[in-house]
Amino acid sequence: MKNFSYHNPTRIEFGKGKEENIGEYISESGVSKVLIVYGSERIKHSGLFNKVAQSLTDKGIHFEELGGVQSNPLLSKVYEGIEIAKAKKLEAVLAVGGGSVLDSSKAIAAGATYEGDVWDFFTYKAVPEKALKIFDIMTLAATGSEMNNFAVVTKDETKEKFSLAGPATYPTVSVINPELQATVGNDYLAYSASDIFAHSLDMYLSATYLPEYIAGYVENILKTVMRTTEILLADKDNYEARSEFAWAATQALNFTTFCGIENNRYDTHFLEHTLSAEYNIAHGAGLSILMPAWMKWQKQFLPERFERFARVMFNKQDADAGIEALKNWYAKIGAPVTLSEGQIPEIDIPMLVDKLFAVAGMWGATQLYTKDMIRTVLQNAV
Repeated sequence: MKNFSYHNPTRIEFGKGKEENIGEYISESGVSKVLIVYGSERIKHSGLFNKVAQSLTDKGIHFEELGGVQSNPLLSKVYEGIEIAKAKKLEAVLAVGGGSVLDSSKAIAAGATYEGDVWDFFTYKAVPEKALKIFDIMTLAATGSEMNNFAVVTKDETKEKFSLAGPATYPTVSVINPELQATVGNDYLAYSASDIFAHSLDMYLSATYLPEYIAGYVENILKTVMRTTEILLADKDNYEARSEFAWAATQALNFTTFCGIENNRYDTHFLEHTLSAEYNIAHGAGLSILMPAWMKWQKQFLPERFERFARVMFNKQDADAGIEALKNWYAKIGAPVTLSEGQIPEIDIPMLVDKLFAVAGMWGATQLYTKDMIRTVLQNAV
């Protein structure tokens, strides 16, 4: 393995009923005033919000609330949260929801301690060195945001979908109760599986050096996701499958799979963020469209890795057969695999090429993400 440094300060509280202890977890950090951030009113109808509120109240923790966070979270909602946090002098943000809610909460936490525009963090003009404390209760497994410091948000006016990350944006405590995730519909279960696959495969299929231990680790995550997704599509209340799926999602992007590797990239995520910002499709749906299309382009650089993927994951003997098998599996679980299935017109490809190339230019990555590369991948997804 190559040299690496690894530090993850997030504490995980995993299991049934753990959300009822959130007041205790927060009070242990000396916090007395929090902002609860959530998406739809579903958490109130289910009783989850009341459980959380009671747990906070029992520990003498005052709370404000901010609902209405949407999938593909918007910067305008982040601004709302920052205004509340500053006006009420809050000390922490508690996300109750999925990755979009937690990403918004991380941005709110960073922006509430910053004198400038929080968008500076997304355009790399500043790094969030300080933030309010961040806590979360996950109701959807997919992004791994509960154990990393990344947050992705879309700027409403420009449809730019960028990320922030800094030493202060790790959650302090993340609660993962798989039972809370049983209400997720089959469509978002499929999108979640696709997201976890992309977190794993972006690295696995691009790293120029991949230790055998890490390769096997990633393959086990992928096999677990495939097995448990199929179980959950048939039996949404299967707790064992739900719990393994949830933990696989966390492991896929808490960066343990990145230890000791070399020269990995995030190609499908780079490409997809523009799709979901432009068309407001689910992030995982965009990834299931792009992953096989990107693999067809990427296979030329690491043919042996692609052959291994085909053999280990699908018992296929060549790269193309492995790519086709993955595409078929996405379709089997109900995830889209073409631009048209994602309601993305083929006629828009030139516009998307220009937008993506402009983003690559902002990152100084136009030698890697050339217009030809971008066009080829998008055309492969037709």
